[in-house]
Amino acid sequence: MTKKLSGKTAIVTGGNSGIGESTAHLFAQQGANVIIMARREEQGLEVQESINSQGGNSVFIQMDVGDPNSVNPAIEKASKAFGDVHILFNNAGHGGGQNFPDTTVEEWNTVINDNLNGTFYVSKAVWPHMVKSGGGAIVNMSSLAAVRGFSPKMMDEFGVTAPSYYAAKAGIEALTRQMAGVGGKHNIRVNCIRPGQILTPGATRGTINDPDGGHHVFETMFDMAQIVPGPGYAIDVANLVSFLVSEESRFITAEMVNIDGGVAAKI
Repeated sequence: MTKKLSGKTAIVTGGNSGIGESTAHLFAQQGANVIIMARREEQGLEVQESINSQGGNSVFIQMDVGDPNSVNPAIEKASKAFGDVHILFNNAGHGGGQNFPDTTVEEWNTVINDNLNGTFYVSKAVWPHMVKSGGGAIVNMSSLAAVRGFSPKMMDEFGVTAPSYYAAKAGIEALTRQMAGVGGKHNIRVNCIRPGQILTPGATRGTINDPDGGHHVFETMFDMAQIVPGPGYAIDVANLVSFLVSEESRFITAEMVNIDGGVAAKI
């Protein structure tokens, strides 16, 4: 594997599992120093140990993206781990289980905070370090939910993700465009990815209100909607993120990139 990220330092939020874990491993394999950030310390340390045992260079720093009092000191610590910061993957986030208009204010605020606000908090804290390093690349995590609608029949048969998740991911896309515009003069590129059906250990299973069920709630719906037979996997997303943070994509910024097998049902 080519060491196209050699000499770079990369921060991966939510790097303790799923897409974040897979991306952290890939970054390390490509020569980057990787800073894994997540709330769950035990899982984060396991990823750190796994990467380092395979010849990579990584460190875990505990952080809650939704709490600026956690974010700011964690990013300061990260900036001292390997020196300059060149790459940020804002991967951390989660959905909710309640549909509009029954969703509670508490769930709305929690999902908005941990997705949209968290992306803002971390990006804001990393930004001066990236400017100091002479530039860099940021990839934000959106979702097909930001652009996909649904019919009453789809809602009845498959369920839908919480309205707070739809709103948060659409907000992240708007934030991406704004950040990219500001980042141009600093040689900072900012792009956003929209995964569709990606199977990870944290993928919602069962029904929308029974996440521990045995059948992926959206699998049948995506099989009907996708051009490429699904599902996708974490490494598929990691490969895209790796491209977007490398010099291979030097002329790409402010883009929302779908990685969904070609889902046709986008509004």
